[in-house]
Amino acid sequence: MRSAGRTLFRALRAVIWWFNSILGGNDYRRYVEHLRRRHPGSHIPSEREYWRERHAAAAKNPANRCC
Repeated sequence: MRSAGRTLFRALRAVIWWFNSILGGNDYRRYVEHLRRRHPGSHIPSEREYWRERHAAAAKNPANRCC
């Protein structure tokens, strides 16, 4: 029974990770890592600023949207 619980927990974590990746949940973290690695000393926006700029850019260029 304990093994089944672990398997279920791992599967649930994998599904959560998958949805989070699709919805962009890790994008800000990856962006900050990119800035630190490739552009040291540059301004790192807050997460709120990051999402605001990202949504503004998507609104200007709607090519990647489905609707």
